[in-house]
Amino acid sequence: MTTERALGNSGLSISPLVLGGNVFGWTADRETSFAVLDAFVDGGGRMIDTADVYSAWIEGHRGGESETIIGEWLQTSGKRDRVLIATKVGMLPGEGGEVLAPGRIAAACDASLKRLGVDRIDLYYAHRDDDAVPQADMLAAFDALAKAGKIGALGLSNFTADRLRSAVDTAEREGLIAPSVLQPEYNLVSRAFEAELQPVCMERGIAALPYYGLAAGFLTGKYRKPEDAIGARGGNVGKAMEAGGLEVLAVMDEVAEETGASLAQIALAWLMAQPAVAAPIASATSVRQLEELLGAMRIELAPAQVDRLSAAGGARA
Repeated sequence: MTTERALGNSGLSISPLVLGGNVFGWTADRETSFAVLDAFVDGGGRMIDTADVYSAWIEGHRGGESETIIGEWLQTSGKRDRVLIATKVGMLPGEGGEVLAPGRIAAACDASLKRLGVDRIDLYYAHRDDDAVPQADMLAAFDALAKAGKIGALGLSNFTADRLRSAVDTAEREGLIAPSVLQPEYNLVSRAFEAELQPVCMERGIAALPYYGLAAGFLTGKYRKPEDAIGARGGNVGKAMEAGGLEVLAVMDEVAEETGASLAQIALAWLMAQPAVAAPIASATSVRQLEELLGAMRIELAPAQVDRLSAAGGARA
């Protein structure tokens, strides 16, 4: 399963697993982050995902900590030509206006380029929608960055199906850069993506790179009883249990017995098998954890196993 996959209609291709950078400078220090990044690339990984807002939620942080660590690693490792870098704009306040105002997009891109130490962001996302800004204006700002060579492909994250479709339509009508990637929440217990977003992705040739592929750790099997959910991962574990998660874990246990794979590997391999999904995003705070995640690229679930997992449960609305 390590064959590279097309990233929608962007012209880029990636391995079936994307490394999430939200932990760098937060729960993974600089040394650990460098080790995880090295292990990911050396293990066949291709794309690293971050955002300018990582990790502004930590006391004393301002955002950009993850990008800074990735930039330092790129400089010291010499591996820039072996990776694709994805980052985002739209959640970190700053110069140029709010969220997705054209001036904010331009200023945020320059700031990310500086922190990353690169002259081009391979995949640049709108991190969330901003209905106060006309989509034509937003897309024109991204188009200007593409024409200047500062970004490659355009992605959207946390957009509804209607807004995703209208962004593609607007780009085509105005002759502007069109989104080729969507980053939605999607995993075995959170299946809302399937109802409306997945059909739009398939219809428009958009690649999905889902986040929360392990449902905030629930799909690793660590949380099995209601009391396990108390205080765990901000309530996300409890939500997973309420969404039929225990039934999903039971089927995952069966598949683990059949394949010898870990539950985390099965959760990611299931996502890799879904229509429109190019690769799930997962983060790691140790090389050991990263190596387990990389193992998902070497697993190919049988169609019957994929079907059993899909039928096990999960919230679809």
